[in-house]
Amino acid sequence: MTDPDKLIVGWREWVALPGLGVPAIRAKIDTGARTSALHAINVKRYRKDGKDWVAFDLEPSRRYTQLVLACDAAVVDERVVKDSGGHTEHRLVIQTALQLRQFSKPIELTLTERPNMRFRMLLGRTSLVPDMLVNPSLSYHQGRMRVKTAYADYLKRPDSEEGSL
Repeated sequence: MTDPDKLIVGWREWVALPGLGVPAIRAKIDTGARTSALHAINVKRYRKDGKDWVAFDLEPSRRYTQLVLACDAAVVDERVVKDSGGHTEHRLVIQTALQLRQFSKPIELTLTERPNMRFRMLLGRTSLVPDMLVNPSLSYHQGRMRVKTAYADYLKRPDSEEGSL
C-alpha cells in the first residue's frame, strides 16, 4: 500500500539544489545513512555578519571534472559522521533546498570529499521522511537529465570551456 501524498523515488535520482546554484546532480538514495552528504572540495570556513559560513567548490559530475561550481552557505552545525567503512570524520553541516521536479523541501547536508564515489551526493533517510517513499527497484523514477542540458547556462559563460562537455 502506498500513500498518495508521498513522493516515490528510486534508488538513484537527479535532484537540484537551487540555493547552492546546482541545477542537477545525481544522488544515491541511501536509507541506511542517517545524514545526507555532498561532495565538496576546497572547503574554506569564514565569518560573515557575525555567523559562520563555508565556501566550497562542487564538481557535480564525476565524469566532467572540468565543471566546477563555487558555492557558499551558512554553517548550521558540525558533526562527527561515521561512514559505511566505520571511519569517523568531522563535517560541517549546511542547510539548503532539495528539489525533485515540483517537490521541494529544506534539508541538511554534510560536506565531505567523495572523489572516488559514483555519486557526488548521498541522500540519507532524515532528508526523506516524512515526504518520500523509496522503491529500490526504480532508477531515476523522477526523470533523467543530461549534464550538457542541465549546465547549458554555465557553458555559455566566457570563463568556461564551452563545448568541453
